Amino acid sequence: MNINTKFPIEELVSKVLAELERLNYSNNSLCGFRAFYKRVVAFATDKKERYFSEELGKEFLKDKYECTINYYVEAMPKSLRAPIRRIRVLGDFQLHGVIIRRIHKKPGYAKPIQFENELVAYEKECEENEYSKRGLRTRMQRLYFFINYLDARGIQNVNKITAEIISDYVKTIYACHEKSMASILTTLRVFLRFLFLKQFTQEDLSLKVPKQKKYYYPPIPSVRKREDVVSLLKNIDRGNPTGKRDYAIILLVVRLGIRAGDIKSLKLTDLDWKTKTIVIKQNKTKNIVTYPILNDIGWAIIDYLKDARPISDSPFVFLRMNAPYEEFGEDANLHNIITKHTRNAGITVSREKRHGLHSLRHTLASTLLEQGTPLTVISEVLGHINSRSTAVYLQTGIEGLRQCALDPEEVFKDASR
Repeated sequence: MNINTKFPIEELVSKVLAELERLNYSNNSLCGFRAFYKRVVAFATDKKERYFSEELGKEFLKDKYECTINYYVEAMPKSLRAPIRRIRVLGDFQLHGVIIRRIHKKPGYAKPIQFENELVAYEKECEENEYSKRGLRTRMQRLYFFINYLDARGIQNVNKITAEIISDYVKTIYACHEKSMASILTTLRVFLRFLFLKQFTQEDLSLKVPKQKKYYYPPIPSVRKREDVVSLLKNIDRGNPTGKRDYAIILLVVRLGIRAGDIKSLKLTDLDWKTKTIVIKQNKTKNIVTYPILNDIGWAIIDYLKDARPISDSPFVFLRMNAPYEEFGEDANLHNIITKHTRNAGITVSREKRHGLHSLRHTLASTLLEQGTPLTVISEVLGHINSRSTAVYLQTGIEGLRQCALDPEEVFKDASR
Protein backbone atom coordinates (compact mmCIF):
# COMPACT_ATOMS: atom_id res chain seq x y z
CA MET A 1 0.00 0.00 0.00
CA ASN A 2 1.26 3.48 -0.88
CA ILE A 3 1.16 5.36 2.43
CA ASN A 4 0.84 8.65 0.56
CA THR A 5 -2.55 7.59 -0.82
CA LYS A 6 -5.57 8.95 1.03
CA PHE A 7 -8.63 6.72 0.75
CA PRO A 8 -12.28 7.69 1.29
CA ILE A 9 -13.41 6.65 4.76
CA GLU A 10 -15.53 3.69 3.52
CA GLU A 11 -12.57 2.30 1.59
CA LEU A 12 -10.20 2.99 4.51
CA VAL A 13 -12.46 1.05 6.87
CA SER A 14 -12.66 -1.83 4.38
CA LYS A 15 -8.86 -2.03 4.14
CA VAL A 16 -8.45 -1.86 7.93
CA LEU A 17 -10.94 -4.69 8.48
CA ALA A 18 -9.20 -6.80 5.84
CA GLU A 19 -5.83 -6.22 7.55
CA LEU A 20 -7.30 -7.10 10.96
CA GLU A 21 -8.57 -10.35 9.49
CA ARG A 22 -5.15 -11.04 7.95
CA LEU A 23 -3.57 -10.52 11.37
CA ASN A 24 -5.88 -13.26 12.75
CA TYR A 25 -7.93 -11.08 15.06
CA SER A 26 -10.70 -13.11 16.68
CA ASN A 27 -14.20 -13.13 15.23
CA ASN A 28 -15.55 -11.30 18.30
CA SER A 29 -12.95 -8.56 17.90
CA LEU A 30 -13.71 -8.21 14.18
CA CYS A 31 -17.43 -7.90 14.90
CA GLY A 32 -16.68 -5.17 17.43
CA PHE A 33 -14.52 -3.26 14.95
CA ARG A 34 -17.16 -3.59 12.17
CA ALA A 35 -19.98 -2.28 14.35
CA PHE A 36 -17.84 0.58 15.62
CA TYR A 37 -16.65 1.64 12.17
CA LYS A 38 -20.21 1.51 10.83
CA ARG A 39 -21.08 4.24 13.32
CA VAL A 40 -17.95 6.22 12.39
CA VAL A 41 -18.86 6.12 8.69
CA ALA A 42 -22.43 7.25 9.49
CA PHE A 43 -21.05 10.08 11.62
CA ALA A 44 -18.72 11.19 8.80
CA THR A 45 -21.63 11.13 6.35
CA ASP A 46 -23.70 13.36 8.63
CA LYS A 47 -20.75 15.77 8.85
CA LYS A 48 -20.33 15.61 5.06
CA GLU A 49 -16.73 14.45 5.53
CA ARG A 50 -15.41 12.16 2.79
CA TYR A 51 -12.06 11.35 4.41
CA PHE A 52 -11.08 10.32 7.92
CA SER A 53 -9.04 12.79 9.96
CA GLU A 54 -7.74 13.04 13.51
CA GLU A 55 -10.17 15.90 14.13
CA LEU A 56 -13.11 13.84 12.88
CA GLY A 57 -12.11 10.97 15.16
CA LYS A 58 -11.96 13.26 18.19
CA GLU A 59 -15.33 14.79 17.32
CA PHE A 60 -16.83 11.29 17.09
CA LEU A 61 -15.44 10.29 20.50
CA LYS A 62 -16.68 13.50 22.05
CA ASP A 63 -20.16 13.16 20.55
CA LYS A 64 -20.68 9.45 21.18
CA TYR A 65 -18.60 8.85 24.33
CA GLU A 66 -18.21 12.34 25.86
CA CYS A 67 -14.46 11.80 25.53
CA THR A 68 -12.64 15.13 25.74
CA ILE A 69 -9.22 13.97 26.92
CA ASN A 70 -6.06 14.28 24.86
CA TYR A 71 -5.42 10.54 24.68
CA TYR A 72 -1.91 11.03 23.30
CA VAL A 73 -0.67 12.59 26.53
CA GLU A 74 -3.30 11.72 29.16
CA ALA A 75 -4.09 8.39 30.74
CA MET A 76 -7.07 6.72 29.08
CA PRO A 77 -10.03 5.75 31.30
CA LYS A 78 -10.64 2.02 31.14
CA SER A 79 -14.13 2.50 29.67
CA LEU A 80 -12.71 4.51 26.75
CA ARG A 81 -9.72 2.37 25.81
CA ALA A 82 -11.57 0.29 23.19
CA PRO A 83 -13.13 3.19 21.22
CA ILE A 84 -9.93 5.25 21.39
CA ARG A 85 -7.89 2.27 20.21
CA ARG A 86 -10.24 1.76 17.24
CA ILE A 87 -10.03 5.42 16.25
CA ARG A 88 -6.23 5.33 16.49
CA VAL A 89 -6.14 2.22 14.30
CA LEU A 90 -7.88 4.19 11.54
CA GLY A 91 -5.48 7.10 11.91
CA ASP A 92 -2.40 4.86 11.99
CA PHE A 93 -3.47 2.93 8.91
CA GLN A 94 -4.21 6.10 6.97
CA LEU A 95 -0.79 7.57 7.86
CA HIS A 96 1.40 4.46 7.69
CA GLY A 97 -0.54 1.76 5.88
CA VAL A 98 -0.13 -0.62 8.82
CA ILE A 99 -1.88 -1.49 12.06
CA ILE A 100 0.52 -0.71 14.85
CA ARG A 101 0.34 -3.18 17.69
CA ARG A 102 1.24 -1.35 20.87
CA ILE A 103 0.82 -4.28 23.25
CA HIS A 104 2.08 -7.86 22.91
CA LYS A 105 -0.08 -10.24 24.92
CA LYS A 106 1.64 -13.37 23.66
CA PRO A 107 4.00 -15.07 26.14
CA GLY A 108 6.55 -15.55 23.37
CA TYR A 109 7.41 -13.42 20.38
CA ALA A 110 7.24 -15.01 16.94
CA LYS A 111 10.09 -13.44 14.98
CA PRO A 112 9.24 -12.66 11.34
CA ILE A 113 11.22 -15.23 9.38
CA GLN A 114 12.94 -12.62 7.19
CA PHE A 115 14.51 -10.99 10.26
CA GLU A 116 15.05 -14.09 12.41
CA ASN A 117 18.80 -14.47 11.78
CA GLU A 118 19.51 -10.83 12.61
CA LEU A 119 17.39 -10.86 15.78
CA VAL A 120 18.92 -14.10 17.06
CA ALA A 121 22.43 -12.74 16.40
CA TYR A 122 21.59 -9.50 18.20
CA GLU A 123 20.19 -11.33 21.24
CA LYS A 124 23.35 -13.42 21.39
CA GLU A 125 25.48 -10.26 21.21
CA CYS A 126 23.54 -8.70 24.09
CA GLU A 127 23.92 -11.84 26.19
CA GLU A 128 27.66 -11.90 25.54
CA ASN A 129 27.80 -8.28 26.71
CA GLU A 130 26.15 -9.52 29.93
CA TYR A 131 23.01 -7.41 29.75
CA SER A 132 20.67 -8.25 32.60
CA LYS A 133 17.74 -10.50 31.70
CA ARG A 134 15.29 -7.76 32.53
CA GLY A 135 17.23 -5.15 30.57
CA LEU A 136 17.52 -7.45 27.55
CA ARG A 137 13.82 -8.25 27.66
CA THR A 138 12.93 -4.54 27.73
CA ARG A 139 15.36 -3.76 24.92
CA MET A 140 14.02 -6.54 22.70
CA GLN A 141 10.44 -5.55 23.44
CA ARG A 142 11.13 -2.03 22.15
CA LEU A 143 12.86 -3.47 19.10
CA TYR A 144 9.96 -5.80 18.24
CA PHE A 145 7.68 -2.80 17.67
CA PHE A 146 10.05 -1.67 14.92
CA ILE A 147 10.33 -5.19 13.50
CA ASN A 148 6.54 -5.50 13.43
CA TYR A 149 6.37 -2.20 11.58
CA LEU A 150 8.86 -3.42 8.96
CA ASP A 151 6.94 -6.66 8.55
CA ALA A 152 3.64 -4.80 8.14
CA ARG A 153 5.23 -2.55 5.50
CA GLY A 154 6.26 -5.65 3.55
CA ILE A 155 10.02 -5.24 4.08
CA GLN A 156 11.67 -8.58 3.31
CA ASN A 157 15.33 -7.75 3.93
CA VAL A 158 17.20 -5.45 6.32
CA ASN A 159 18.98 -3.91 3.34
CA LYS A 160 15.59 -2.65 2.18
CA ILE A 161 15.32 -0.40 5.24
CA THR A 162 15.62 3.23 4.19
CA ALA A 163 15.88 6.58 5.92
CA GLU A 164 12.31 7.27 4.81
CA ILE A 165 11.02 4.09 6.47
CA ILE A 166 12.87 4.93 9.68
CA SER A 167 11.36 8.42 9.59
CA ASP A 168 7.87 6.99 9.03
CA TYR A 169 8.31 4.67 12.01
CA VAL A 170 9.50 7.49 14.27
CA LYS A 171 6.29 9.35 13.45
CA THR A 172 4.35 6.49 15.07
CA ILE A 173 6.01 7.09 18.45
CA TYR A 174 5.87 10.87 18.55
CA ALA A 175 3.06 10.74 21.12
CA CYS A 176 5.17 8.74 23.58
CA HIS A 177 6.64 10.35 26.66
CA GLU A 178 9.97 12.00 25.87
CA LYS A 179 11.86 9.58 28.08
CA SER A 180 10.20 6.58 26.40
CA MET A 181 10.90 8.05 22.99
CA ALA A 182 14.57 8.51 23.88
CA SER A 183 14.80 4.86 24.95
CA ILE A 184 13.11 3.65 21.75
CA LEU A 185 15.39 5.74 19.54
CA THR A 186 18.48 4.56 21.41
CA THR A 187 17.43 0.92 21.05
CA LEU A 188 16.81 1.43 17.35
CA ARG A 189 20.12 3.23 16.83
CA VAL A 190 22.11 0.49 18.60
CA PHE A 191 20.39 -2.29 16.64
CA LEU A 192 20.97 -0.63 13.27
CA ARG A 193 24.61 -0.01 14.20
CA PHE A 194 24.93 -3.70 15.08
CA LEU A 195 23.54 -4.70 11.68
CA PHE A 196 26.17 -2.58 9.94
CA LEU A 197 29.12 -3.74 12.05
CA LYS A 198 28.15 -7.39 11.56
CA GLN A 199 27.74 -6.79 7.81
CA PHE A 200 24.02 -7.55 7.73
CA THR A 201 23.53 -4.17 6.04
CA GLN A 202 25.71 -2.29 3.59
CA GLU A 203 24.89 1.13 5.06
CA ASP A 204 25.12 2.38 8.64
CA LEU A 205 21.45 3.21 9.09
CA SER A 206 21.98 4.22 12.71
CA LEU A 207 23.06 7.60 11.35
CA LYS A 208 19.56 8.04 9.91
CA VAL A 209 17.82 7.77 13.27
CA PRO A 210 16.87 11.26 14.47
CA LYS A 211 18.21 12.55 17.77
CA GLN A 212 16.27 14.35 20.43
CA LYS A 213 17.49 17.84 21.15
CA LYS A 214 16.53 17.73 24.80
CA TYR A 215 18.42 18.43 27.95
CA TYR A 216 18.83 15.70 30.54
CA TYR A 217 16.04 16.13 33.07
CA PRO A 218 15.11 13.01 35.02
CA PRO A 219 11.93 13.09 37.11
CA ILE A 220 12.12 14.10 40.75
CA PRO A 221 12.39 10.87 42.79
CA SER A 222 9.49 9.82 44.99
CA VAL A 223 10.58 10.00 48.62
CA ARG A 224 8.70 8.58 51.60
CA LYS A 225 8.42 10.36 54.93
CA ARG A 226 10.74 9.04 57.62
CA GLU A 227 7.81 8.33 59.96
CA ASP A 228 6.09 6.34 57.19
CA VAL A 229 9.17 4.14 56.72
CA VAL A 230 9.37 3.54 60.49
CA SER A 231 5.65 2.71 60.56
CA LEU A 232 6.03 0.39 57.56
CA LEU A 233 8.72 -1.69 59.26
CA LYS A 234 7.01 -1.61 62.64
CA ASN A 235 3.71 -2.95 61.30
CA ILE A 236 5.15 -5.97 59.48
CA ASP A 237 3.94 -9.07 61.33
CA ARG A 238 7.17 -10.89 62.12
CA GLY A 239 5.31 -13.65 63.92
CA ASN A 240 4.82 -15.60 60.69
CA PRO A 241 7.32 -16.88 58.08
CA THR A 242 6.19 -14.53 55.30
CA GLY A 243 6.48 -11.52 57.60
CA LYS A 244 10.03 -12.51 58.59
CA ARG A 245 11.05 -12.76 54.94
CA ASP A 246 9.37 -9.51 53.92
CA TYR A 247 10.90 -7.64 56.86
CA ALA A 248 14.41 -8.74 55.89
CA ILE A 249 13.82 -7.80 52.24
CA ILE A 250 12.45 -4.33 53.01
CA LEU A 251 15.19 -3.70 55.56
CA LEU A 252 17.87 -4.42 52.93
CA VAL A 253 16.38 -1.70 50.76
CA VAL A 254 15.75 0.80 53.56
CA ARG A 255 19.19 0.50 55.15
CA LEU A 256 21.45 -0.39 52.21
CA GLY A 257 19.50 0.69 49.12
CA ILE A 258 19.93 -2.67 47.39
CA ARG A 259 17.88 -3.02 44.20
CA ALA A 260 14.98 -5.49 44.07
CA GLY A 261 16.69 -7.47 41.30
CA ASP A 262 19.84 -7.89 43.41
CA ILE A 263 17.77 -8.97 46.41
CA LYS A 264 16.03 -11.62 44.30
CA SER A 265 19.37 -12.98 43.06
CA LEU A 266 21.05 -12.83 46.48
CA LYS A 267 22.60 -16.23 47.27
CA LEU A 268 23.54 -17.84 50.57
CA THR A 269 27.19 -17.78 49.47
CA ASP A 270 26.99 -13.98 49.11
CA LEU A 271 26.64 -13.66 52.89
CA ASP A 272 30.05 -13.56 54.55
CA TRP A 273 29.29 -13.83 58.26
CA LYS A 274 32.95 -13.76 59.28
CA THR A 275 33.55 -10.32 57.78
CA LYS A 276 29.91 -9.27 58.26
CA THR A 277 29.57 -8.29 54.61
CA ILE A 278 27.34 -8.99 51.62
CA VAL A 279 29.24 -9.23 48.33
CA ILE A 280 27.17 -9.22 45.16
CA LYS A 281 27.54 -8.62 41.45
CA GLN A 282 24.86 -6.09 40.57
CA ASN A 283 22.47 -7.23 37.85
CA LYS A 284 22.18 -3.78 36.33
CA THR A 285 25.77 -2.50 36.37
CA LYS A 286 27.70 -5.81 36.63
CA ASN A 287 29.86 -4.14 39.30
CA ILE A 288 31.02 -6.07 42.37
CA VAL A 289 29.65 -4.27 45.43
CA THR A 290 30.26 -4.95 49.11
CA TYR A 291 27.64 -4.03 51.71
CA PRO A 292 28.01 -4.23 55.49
CA ILE A 293 25.75 -6.60 57.40
CA LEU A 294 24.46 -4.10 59.93
CA ASN A 295 23.20 -5.49 63.22
CA ASP A 296 19.49 -5.08 62.50
CA ILE A 297 19.91 -6.53 59.02
CA GLY A 298 21.97 -9.44 60.31
CA TRP A 299 19.42 -10.41 62.96
CA ALA A 300 16.53 -10.05 60.49
CA ILE A 301 18.24 -12.40 57.99
CA ILE A 302 19.15 -14.89 60.75
CA ASP A 303 15.55 -14.83 62.01
CA TYR A 304 14.33 -15.60 58.50
CA LEU A 305 16.93 -18.29 57.71
CA LYS A 306 16.48 -20.03 61.05
CA ASP A 307 12.72 -19.95 61.56
CA ALA A 308 11.03 -19.01 58.28
CA ARG A 309 12.91 -20.10 55.15
CA PRO A 310 11.35 -23.23 53.62
CA ILE A 311 13.50 -26.35 53.50
CA SER A 312 14.98 -26.22 50.03
CA ASP A 313 18.15 -26.97 48.07
CA SER A 314 17.90 -23.61 46.33
CA PRO A 315 21.08 -21.50 46.59
CA PHE A 316 19.04 -18.28 46.83
CA VAL A 317 18.40 -16.56 50.15
CA PHE A 318 14.81 -15.45 49.59
CA LEU A 319 12.27 -17.98 48.35
CA ARG A 320 8.58 -18.11 47.60
CA MET A 321 6.52 -19.13 50.61
CA ASN A 322 4.24 -21.41 48.57
CA ALA A 323 5.23 -24.72 46.98
CA PRO A 324 7.31 -25.23 44.96
CA TYR A 325 9.75 -23.48 47.27
CA GLU A 326 12.07 -21.77 44.82
CA GLU A 327 13.49 -18.36 43.99
CA PHE A 328 11.33 -15.50 42.73
CA GLY A 329 10.63 -15.47 38.99
CA GLU A 330 12.66 -13.25 36.69
CA ASP A 331 9.64 -11.00 36.09
CA ALA A 332 8.87 -10.53 39.79
CA ASN A 333 9.56 -6.97 41.01
CA LEU A 334 8.49 -7.64 44.63
CA HIS A 335 6.01 -4.78 44.29
CA ASN A 336 3.27 -6.80 45.96
CA ILE A 337 5.37 -7.12 49.12
CA ILE A 338 5.70 -3.42 49.86
CA THR A 339 2.15 -2.72 48.64
CA LYS A 340 0.71 -5.20 51.12
CA HIS A 341 2.63 -3.86 54.10
CA THR A 342 2.06 -0.22 53.13
CA ARG A 343 -1.67 -0.93 53.17
CA ASN A 344 -1.48 -2.83 56.45
CA ALA A 345 0.36 0.09 58.05
CA GLY A 346 -2.39 2.47 56.98
CA ILE A 347 0.00 4.56 54.89
CA THR A 348 -1.48 6.43 51.93
CA VAL A 349 0.62 7.23 48.88
CA SER A 350 -0.64 9.63 46.22
CA ARG A 351 -1.02 8.31 42.68
CA GLU A 352 1.52 10.85 41.43
CA LYS A 353 4.28 9.20 43.45
CA ARG A 354 5.95 5.84 43.03
CA HIS A 355 5.23 3.53 45.92
CA GLY A 356 7.31 0.46 45.11
CA LEU A 357 10.56 -0.75 46.65
CA HIS A 358 12.46 1.79 44.53
CA SER A 359 10.90 4.61 46.54
CA LEU A 360 12.77 3.30 49.59
CA ARG A 361 16.06 3.67 47.68
CA HIS A 362 15.09 7.25 46.93
CA THR A 363 14.32 7.82 50.60
CA LEU A 364 17.71 6.47 51.67
CA ALA A 365 19.49 8.71 49.16
CA SER A 366 17.61 11.80 50.32
CA THR A 367 18.29 10.98 53.97
CA LEU A 368 22.02 10.61 53.28
CA LEU A 369 21.96 13.92 51.38
CA GLU A 370 20.32 15.71 54.30
CA GLN A 371 23.01 14.30 56.58
CA GLY A 372 25.66 15.93 54.40
CA THR A 373 26.87 12.78 52.67
CA PRO A 374 28.79 13.63 49.44
CA LEU A 375 27.08 12.73 46.17
CA THR A 376 29.98 10.46 45.22
CA VAL A 377 29.39 8.36 48.33
CA ILE A 378 25.63 8.24 47.74
CA SER A 379 26.31 7.21 44.14
CA GLU A 380 28.49 4.34 45.35
CA VAL A 381 25.88 3.23 47.90
CA LEU A 382 23.11 3.14 45.29
CA GLY A 383 25.31 1.51 42.65
CA HIS A 384 24.99 4.32 40.09
CA ILE A 385 27.51 4.34 37.26
CA ASN A 386 26.77 7.92 36.25
CA SER A 387 26.80 10.61 38.95
CA ARG A 388 24.05 12.40 37.03
CA SER A 389 21.67 9.65 38.16
CA THR A 390 22.48 10.55 41.77
CA ALA A 391 22.37 14.31 41.24
CA VAL A 392 18.57 14.20 40.85
CA TYR A 393 18.34 13.82 44.63
CA LEU A 394 19.51 17.39 44.97
CA GLN A 395 15.95 18.28 43.98
CA THR A 396 14.59 16.51 47.06
CA GLY A 397 16.95 18.08 49.62
CA ILE A 398 14.71 21.08 50.22
CA GLU A 399 16.07 21.90 53.67
CA GLY A 400 19.63 21.86 52.38
CA LEU A 401 18.68 24.12 49.50
CA ARG A 402 17.03 26.58 51.88
CA GLN A 403 20.30 26.97 53.71
CA CYS A 404 21.90 28.02 50.42
CA ALA A 405 19.29 30.71 49.77
CA LEU A 406 20.55 34.29 49.64
CA ASP A 407 19.33 36.86 52.13
CA PRO A 408 18.45 39.93 50.00
CA GLU A 409 19.12 42.33 52.88
CA GLU A 410 22.60 40.91 53.37
CA VAL A 411 23.29 41.19 49.62
CA PHE A 412 22.30 44.86 49.51
CA LYS A 413 24.19 45.55 52.73
CA ASP A 414 27.39 44.07 51.24
CA ALA A 415 26.86 45.98 47.98
CA SER A 416 26.65 49.31 49.80
CA ARG A 417 29.97 48.83 51.59
